[in-house]
Amino acid sequence: MPLPVILADFVGLIFPKVCLACAEPLSRGEDHICTSCRAQLPYTDYHLLPADANPLARRFWGRVPVRHALSYLRFLRRGRVQHLLHQLKYRGQRDVGLVLGRWYGHDLSRQGFQFDLVVPVPLHPRKLAKRGYNQSDPFAAGLAESLGIPWQPHALRRLEHTDSQTRKNRLERWQNVAEVFETADLAVVQGKHVLVVDDVLTTGATLEACAAALLAAGAAEVSIATIASADR
Repeated sequence: MPLPVILADFVGLIFPKVCLACAEPLSRGEDHICTSCRAQLPYTDYHLLPADANPLARRFWGRVPVRHALSYLRFLRRGRVQHLLHQLKYRGQRDVGLVLGRWYGHDLSRQGFQFDLVVPVPLHPRKLAKRGYNQSDPFAAGLAESLGIPWQPHALRRLEHTDSQTRKNRLERWQNVAEVFETADLAVVQGKHVLVVDDVLTTGATLEACAAALLAAGAAEVSIATIASADR
């Protein structure tokens, strides 16, 4: 057995890496999420449905023209997905987003989805400074890597610092984010099919506002994708 593998196994015995979904030790070759948890994640498979049968797409009908509405996982309270998102958003585990983005990008690529650019929903500079990173950035990077397209973390800019969306209803969420986004550089998005991404979709108000800003800036089409979506 090669020396690097022996050393890695030895280090793993002393400081075992654990699954970020279930906290059980990872086996050799597993990447942040164990094989068992990956098999049991609640996948939506929305990318396999025609647009008129996609319940996520219907949330945007009559609100903003979205080419594809996609979400990798179902958000279930106190489940694996909530734990993974907590690790990503509050525990500094950015690799969660990167791995999930790579996996989902691979699935989308296999189904023939094509986009020109991936753009994450931006944080306000004040919140970015407090958290230290945008939790949507690693998911965007992973998607872009697997899809073979660029991603641009600064294509959108948040103009105002808004209140948390967590306890707001649909109307309050929309009022909270309406007209708070703008495109930082028109040339980056003009004529492009932009995939705008976020961590979780609930009412869709934030993504709707981002899509409207991108279309107003000259994007040819906008699609959305999130790590998870909550059932209504």
